[in-house]
Amino acid sequence: MISQRKDDHVRLAVEQQHGHVGRNQFDEVSFVHHALAGIDRPRVSLATTFAGLSWPVPLYINAMTGGSEMTGRINRDLAIAARQTGVPIASGSMSAYFKDESCAATFSVLREENPDGFVLANVNATASVEKARRAVDLLRADALQIHVNTVQETVMPEGDRSFSAWVPQIGKIAAGVDVPVIVKEVGFGLSRETVLTLRELGVRVADLGGRGGTDFARIENGRRDLRDYSYLEGWGLSTAACLLDAQGVDLPVLASGGVRHPLDVARALALGARGVGASGTFLRTLMDEGVEALVVQLSTWLDQLAALMTMLGAATPADLTRRDLLIQGSLREFCADRGIDTAQFARRSAAADDLTGGTR
Repeated sequence: MISQRKDDHVRLAVEQQHGHVGRNQFDEVSFVHHALAGIDRPRVSLATTFAGLSWPVPLYINAMTGGSEMTGRINRDLAIAARQTGVPIASGSMSAYFKDESCAATFSVLREENPDGFVLANVNATASVEKARRAVDLLRADALQIHVNTVQETVMPEGDRSFSAWVPQIGKIAAGVDVPVIVKEVGFGLSRETVLTLRELGVRVADLGGRGGTDFARIENGRRDLRDYSYLEGWGLSTAACLLDAQGVDLPVLASGGVRHPLDVARALALGARGVGASGTFLRTLMDEGVEALVVQLSTWLDQLAALMTMLGAATPADLTRRDLLIQGSLREFCADRGIDTAQFARRSAAADDLTGGTR
């Protein structure tokens, strides 16, 4: 039953968050400290624009859930937190709604509790254009996410095993809806080649959705009697690797997957993300401590991100792409294998000063 599956996903995702998350490849990205680079806090704006969209902040609550009574309550609380902090929010997959319209309220509550916020609907890559439009209409959505998840489907006991139609169907949806389409991975990453394909399909934004956060191979394997796909746990590209791989591609990217704190947000923005999303860490706070604690967490992240930008001399999120970075460890090895020059990131502020005559 799909509602039970949705509840299982929440339970297993929270269990993962209670485990030791530890290091990920964001830890191999560090800012070069320039002691006199700081600016005044009033100069800092968190607003970000991309693909014709304007967000007041570069942080968003990424797709989680919906489709059952419990997940409807979760979506209500997430929407309240989004409304109170101004962060955009994405629905979980709306496949359950297409199978049973009686669960519509578990998704539409995102708009009802957040009438003026930025809300994204979410469908899979096999959805018809008609279903995609229904999803957008139900949420009065500002944009549409299409999630891609071949690894999750492979491990899921009842998952899809036919993927060849995904590419043409994504193109049909992108052409057939009246809102911008964002294609997101669910935690295994989008390679440069994939992002280039999405651009050709008319997709407006790619959400890289890399490894490092909730592992849906592990979640689906936990739903299998024999746990026989454990060797796929940890599959994929990290979000930091995806951001480096996508350098120079003429398509805006969002970063999600393995974002643990405001420094990871700043790192992702410095690597070129236009916005940064998280799911698991916000879900854990909501489930363990309640909606007011989530509001505090989101507000704290935004305040600390602004503080980090002040320290780094970045008046806008886009300015972080001109701050110097060091790429180290296994991430540097990934870049070497993929032909990415990491030295360029360590000298970006000097290049920016050359272009501006030395002014900040």
